[in-house]
Amino acid sequence: MTVPFSLRRRAVLHGSLALGTVLAAPSLCAELVEAVPRIRPSVVAVGTYMPNRNPAFRFLGTGFAVGDGRLIATNAHVVPEVLDSERMEVVAIAMASGQTGVVRRAERVASDKEHDLAVLRIEGAALPALELAPNDGVREGQSIAFTGFPIGNALGLSPVTHRGIVSAITPIGIPQANARDLNPALIRRLSGERFEIYQLDATAYPGNSGSPVFDPGSGQIIGVINMVFVKRTKESVLSDPSGISYAIPVTYLRAMLQGLR
Repeated sequence: MTVPFSLRRRAVLHGSLALGTVLAAPSLCAELVEAVPRIRPSVVAVGTYMPNRNPAFRFLGTGFAVGDGRLIATNAHVVPEVLDSERMEVVAIAMASGQTGVVRRAERVASDKEHDLAVLRIEGAALPALELAPNDGVREGQSIAFTGFPIGNALGLSPVTHRGIVSAITPIGIPQANARDLNPALIRRLSGERFEIYQLDATAYPGNSGSPVFDPGSGQIIGVINMVFVKRTKESVLSDPSGISYAIPVTYLRAMLQGLR
C-alpha cells in the first residue's frame, strides 16, 4: 500500500518530535542531578529559637544564602513581627540534617512586605552563596526547580527538590470573590500598583515559603517561592494540592541586597 507523501512526512515529523522528547528528558534530569548538590548546602530552615521551649527551634519556612554568604533570603511572612523577648526568643536558622552548626542566631536587616521578601544576617561563618540570575532572563515555558523544607515540622529538616515550569508571568493581584475580601494592598495592585510574579506548574507545600527557585542548567536563582493556590481550604493543600505555585522574581531581591551594601 502506498502512503501519500504528506502522510509519510507527518509520520517522520512525529517520530522526530517523539525522539526529541525522549532525548530532552534525560538531558533535563542530568542538569538537575548536577545542580541539586550545588544548591543544597546554601538552603536553611528559618524559624525562632527559645532555649526553654520544647522544641527549642520552631520551624517557619525556608531561606537561602546570598551576597557574602552571611545574608539569608526568605519571605517577609516567614519572619515573625513580634518575638517573646522575655523568654529570650530570637530569629534563627537551622542547617540541614547532617551539617554542623545546627542552629545559628539571625537578625532581620531588610524587609519588603510589598514583595513579600526579607533578608536576615546570620552569626558565624559564611555559607556558600547562591548566584542570582539576570533580571530579565525568565521566559514562560522554561524548566525550573526549587529546594526547601516542605512540611518541615513533620518531614524533618532535609532539603527536598521539586521541579516544574514557569507556566505564566502574571500580575500578582488576584480578584477576590466579593468586595468584602478586598484589602488596601490588593486594591492598590488592581488599580495600577501591580507587579508581575511567576506562576509555576509545580507543587509546593507549607514550609516551602522562601525556597529558592533556580534554573536547572545554570543553577542561578530566578525567584523565591511565596505562596500556593488553594482550591478549597488550607487543609486541602496537603491532601489535594492544586499544583499551582507562585514565586517572587529575583529582581526585587537583588534591589534589596544592593541597599545593604
